[in-house]
Amino acid sequence: MSIQYVLEIIGTFAFAISGALTLKDQKYQDWFGASFTAFISSIGGGTLRDILLDSYPLVWITDIAIIYAIGAGILVTFVFYRFLLRLRKTLFLFDTCGIALFTIVGTEKALNLGVRPEIAAIMGIFSAIMGGVIRDTMTNEIPIIYRKEVYATACLAGACCYLVLDHFGVERNTAFISASALIIVIRILAVRYEWSVPRFFR
Repeated sequence: MSIQYVLEIIGTFAFAISGALTLKDQKYQDWFGASFTAFISSIGGGTLRDILLDSYPLVWITDIAIIYAIGAGILVTFVFYRFLLRLRKTLFLFDTCGIALFTIVGTEKALNLGVRPEIAAIMGIFSAIMGGVIRDTMTNEIPIIYRKEVYATACLAGACCYLVLDHFGVERNTAFISASALIIVIRILAVRYEWSVPRFFR
């Protein structure tokens, strides 16, 4: 079992917690709703990526550990949700590490399936953020990519970094870690210093 795989499972677990917590302020909430929202948050982006890339069977269908990770996230949220709400900085860090990991995993998978680097970068971004976008849409929240803070742009920077390093033959693990670290640093600095993408209309 590789370190990357362990991190993917941890990222899935963290995304499930984030998804389940989204329902805490909703008027209508139950076990099914929380479970479905957690499920979408965790695997929505990767599923969309694989469908667009015509990559079957979908990862979560062939790897039951992903389902168990989501189930564990749902149970942990149910039991410890008051405690988790006090750990917003910790959850932010988990979310940031999660989007960094899934961006590069998605980019790398797309490259391995033979698509152009530009498309691979888009697939990496989809892997990281589309689960959250679908979740926010379902719960009548403004998706985070439409908010001021830098989010998808950090993923794009990381994907491009990985593609450049891969193009110049940098060792795979070094490229993976460097690109992921770039996303994490950009996200932390963006929140710390309230960076935002320039407005389209002025």
